[in-house]
Amino acid sequence: MKEASEADQETGLFGKHPADRGRKRLWIALPVLLLFALLWFAVPVPVFEVPYASVVYDRNGELLAARISDDGQWRFPPGDALPERYLTALLHFEDKRFMRHPGIDPLAVGRAVRQNLRARRVVSGGSTITMQAVRLSEVNPPRTFRRKLLEAVQALRLESRYTKAEILQMYAAHAPFGGNVVGLQAASWRFFGRDAAELSWAEAALLAVLPNAPALIHPGRNRDALLRKRNRLLESLHGAGHFDALSLQLAQAEPLPEAPLPLPQLTPHLLDRIALEGGAGTQQRSTIDANLQRRAAEVAAQHHELLRANEIHNMAVLIAEVNSGRVLAYIGNSPQQAGQRSRGQAVDIIRAPRSTGSILKPALYALMLHRGMILPNTLVADVPTQVAGYSPQNFSRTYMGAVPASEVVSRSLNVPSVRMLRDFGLPDFHYYLQELGLSTITRSPDHYGLTLILGGAEATLWDVAGMYASLGRHLLRYDARLSEQQPFRAQPLHFLQGEGSLAQNSGFPLSHGAVWAMLEAMQNVNRPDSEVDWRRFASARQVAWKTGTSYGHRDAWSVGLTPEYVVAVWVGNAGGEGRPGLTGVQAAAPVMFSLFGLLGETRWFPEPVFDMHTAEICLLSGHRAGPDCTHTAAQAIPQAGLETPACPYHTRVHTDAVGGLRVNSRCADPAQMQSENYFVLPPAMAHFYRSRNPAYRSLPAWMPGCEPDEGTQPAIDLLYPPEGAEIYIPVELDGQRGRTVFEAVHQRPDTRIFWHLNGEFAGSTSGQHQLQLAPEPGTYLLTLVDEHGLQLSRRITIMENRRQ
Repeated sequence: MKEASEADQETGLFGKHPADRGRKRLWIALPVLLLFALLWFAVPVPVFEVPYASVVYDRNGELLAARISDDGQWRFPPGDALPERYLTALLHFEDKRFMRHPGIDPLAVGRAVRQNLRARRVVSGGSTITMQAVRLSEVNPPRTFRRKLLEAVQALRLESRYTKAEILQMYAAHAPFGGNVVGLQAASWRFFGRDAAELSWAEAALLAVLPNAPALIHPGRNRDALLRKRNRLLESLHGAGHFDALSLQLAQAEPLPEAPLPLPQLTPHLLDRIALEGGAGTQQRSTIDANLQRRAAEVAAQHHELLRANEIHNMAVLIAEVNSGRVLAYIGNSPQQAGQRSRGQAVDIIRAPRSTGSILKPALYALMLHRGMILPNTLVADVPTQVAGYSPQNFSRTYMGAVPASEVVSRSLNVPSVRMLRDFGLPDFHYYLQELGLSTITRSPDHYGLTLILGGAEATLWDVAGMYASLGRHLLRYDARLSEQQPFRAQPLHFLQGEGSLAQNSGFPLSHGAVWAMLEAMQNVNRPDSEVDWRRFASARQVAWKTGTSYGHRDAWSVGLTPEYVVAVWVGNAGGEGRPGLTGVQAAAPVMFSLFGLLGETRWFPEPVFDMHTAEICLLSGHRAGPDCTHTAAQAIPQAGLETPACPYHTRVHTDAVGGLRVNSRCADPAQMQSENYFVLPPAMAHFYRSRNPAYRSLPAWMPGCEPDEGTQPAIDLLYPPEGAEIYIPVELDGQRGRTVFEAVHQRPDTRIFWHLNGEFAGSTSGQHQLQLAPEPGTYLLTLVDEHGLQLSRRITIMENRRQ
């Protein structure tokens, strides 16, 4: 018995040895395991290779604009975490055990088998969310047992590669919601006009059940079935304790959405730029303030309606924070009106190079202040000027003779600006414009010439706004506690969250006092006539601003700066067509001031106290006061201004005691002289200055027999022709040789001037010193002699004019 018992123990009471049974199970399982392993490595991990829509959000997550994907679907790129309400509704409806199973739910599969056998047709698939995500990665996969098996293996592989949260994102981003609406975010915006995070329980429940039967969303279909489906889910959620009975009643009372809503298109040009720079199908959160963008678009549309009456069809607007460089509003162009032909509205003008007009003049002013070449109100000549055949003209076609440098900026005078650029140096200004952030100044200085200051170069609204923002930021970062300040660095604006304004270069020293004086001058720019409330506006805030108008009235610019904001506006026609009245002051500045009205109150830039120094300034010339200046005042000037020369225009004049004629020690007794200080401009400047300043006094005439001292300021100046001029004299219609008009000015206009060509007398003038001559081709020495013997000579060439 004992032996039998031991045998029984070895062989087992009811059959073979237990080890034999284990080996049998292993031999049965091994092929299954090998098949599974083969499938595991043979079946790829699902990958979603589909195009996505390009999407941009504002800084708070509000949708600004979207562009449909290349396959015609509204499919937003996968986002971050799913909203809690939608996630709860989805898991409750589709896969209650999702967080616990490995991608396959055996209980769900068993339930599906029982239901299908009982119904004798497929009524339940038993698919998990993971398996559905696998199916969504394929294009119209067949519904077969073999396909189901592959989906199961792929679901396991998907679970091994990604987290549960990532799998849920895949499903939510690619689930069908009817028509060409794919994915949760696209559905939320198309059906409810808001972000999925803001969905109500009823809306979240609808989007949870809709992928199960997406065709039901279309008007005219069996929407009652969709409504019942949604309400059953709401009841189940209520039963699970997710909300109370009142919330259930209110949720079930919400109607189904009607036809899909159009997606917002607040920033179409910014979206195009993001897609161009980041590739199609990108999803970005921008720095744009959606509310400000809407209001700015309304302001632009109002002004655009007025401008369209003058056949001006395009406008661009940029609003940004100065300190951070974040863009708050981006209007790349005017919207195309329904039923009207395109006028270039698809062009993003913000990025398009356009002629700058006068928009760069303040930069030249600041650079000259920084170098100590001028003081804020140093007089600059505004007289007829010709440089290498180029003759600039003021907008008014008139001359003022002499203008304070600050007024050259505020009045946007062309002739003094060209003379300032000539004095500063064209190559240097060209270099500094690049350092200031103008990326389109790419050709040589000689290519632009002196027209560089008047619109001879092109810049983008993006760069111009960035340049002025960088200048304002440079001043804001002045720290009076530091003995050595940071250099100026141009930092471009940016429109994406997480992007900083990175400096484009190593920077260069730039006087904070010069920038502050530039902004002070820009405050005094003449306001546009249409800005009827500008005086009240000016009392509410201070704005440094500048306009620009390109040659031929093709481009109108206006840029304004406060410590908080930079606002830049361009107005014109994208095709380059000029229009009367298309000027910076008339067309662009009113838009800019209206936009500033949206931004609330602002401060003004603090004065960089230790970069400014008090000096006695001549009030007439704007120079440091000299010993003969009669009207002076203590004024704050940039530090470099301390090295500028004293006033060259005030001089002490001696006259006789009887007739008030001018004398000197060679012709009169010093004891009998009377002395008085005179403000004396060079003849050309005085000629035009006198007409606008009646108080300007000409020097007294010299007493007969007295000769001017050597070194006395010249009394004659030649307005035309300039030194070395080459003159073509036209042939008249009758075939006769025409005439050219020479023009001179004298300190005392009533003085007679005698004109000579190569020593031969050609005529005399008095008062208005203009003389018509018709010299033969050749080289001449033109000599002018006044009645006191003072003379001026210029060499000129009369060119042969062959008649065609």
